[in-house]
Amino acid sequence: MIRHMVMVKLKPGSDTAAQALFERFRSMVGSFDGLLSFSGGPYSSPEGINRGFNYGFSMDFRDAAARDRYLPSPEHVAIAQDIGPLLDGSFDDCVVAFDYAC
Repeated sequence: MIRHMVMVKLKPGSDTAAQALFERFRSMVGSFDGLLSFSGGPYSSPEGINRGFNYGFSMDFRDAAARDRYLPSPEHVAIAQDIGPLLDGSFDDCVVAFDYAC
């Protein structure tokens, strides 16, 4: 299994738009072959070590091949394009992705 984790810095006031995007990801579970689960939401830890990243999500894929099919998929590309205007700065400064095998 591959866990795909993403953290983003969204502009203040993006809560409703972020939740709508997360629902689009969630709706792919069961319809995108190999996508097993999605979970995401706003930062909620009292630790305060989020370095400005205020939303995060994770997706579990059956294997690397499923993840690799997902990355260029029209569904992923469309959501990534819609997240762009919500970012609180440049893509390089506002998005971190990290995948690992479980």
